[in-house]
Amino acid sequence: MQGILPIWMILGGLGLAAGSAFAQPEIDTPRGGWRHSQDQAAGFRQRVNYPASSVNAQDHPDAALIKGRIAATGKGKPAKLVVNGAAMPLATDEAGNFSRPYAFGSGSNSIEVRDADGKTRKRVQFYDSYAARSQAKLRVVLSWDSDGTDIDLHVVSPDGQHVFYGNRVSANGGALDVDVTTGYGPEIYANPTPPKGVYHVYVNYFGAGSDHGDLTTTQVAVITNEGTPSEKQQIMQVPLRKPGELTLVKSFSYP
Repeated sequence: MQGILPIWMILGGLGLAAGSAFAQPEIDTPRGGWRHSQDQAAGFRQRVNYPASSVNAQDHPDAALIKGRIAATGKGKPAKLVVNGAAMPLATDEAGNFSRPYAFGSGSNSIEVRDADGKTRKRVQFYDSYAARSQAKLRVVLSWDSDGTDIDLHVVSPDGQHVFYGNRVSANGGALDVDVTTGYGPEIYANPTPPKGVYHVYVNYFGAGSDHGDLTTTQVAVITNEGTPSEKQQIMQVPLRKPGELTLVKSFSYP
């Protein structure tokens, strides 16, 4: 009489089909646990050439990268990235690889990657003990739900400094990390030394691809005092109906 085959033998006999059906997302960096990134300091701006066809993840240390792979999704169905509680679409290549720079602050940070259907996910938590690392006291994260579209983030600070794709660094320390022109984003404004007063956040529907309808929905997350007990996060969703549309999403006071 034959015994019951162990489950590992059954799955092994199914080969790649079983492996792909239950494939989990992988995060190469950042790694979980404790780290001290004194020699891997990262600013809030990355080098790009305009027009930017993709997010440039080259020449960044591991301490400033979110990199890994996830099961490939169909066109128009991005994966999801959640950084310290702020969710945004995650673009991948045809093989499911993703890579983008991110200026993490000191203290506790968390990363979660989910597939397009939300059925599989991977989470990493790490603690950066380098207290002198630049901390984004104000961060504005723009993302949108359509591929092949160009949405631009504009932030006007209380001293009149205007940060956008044509002026990515301001004198008060604020900076736009990258100009994404191919869909989803995110575009991130961050400032470790934000002046006090009223800020204005605008989004501009710069253009849509030929294979995409005009309507797109943007999401703007305003995060203050990130990584501290007084952290606050506000999330707004704004539909944009046609290219050329400029919308004031939020005016707020800091602190």
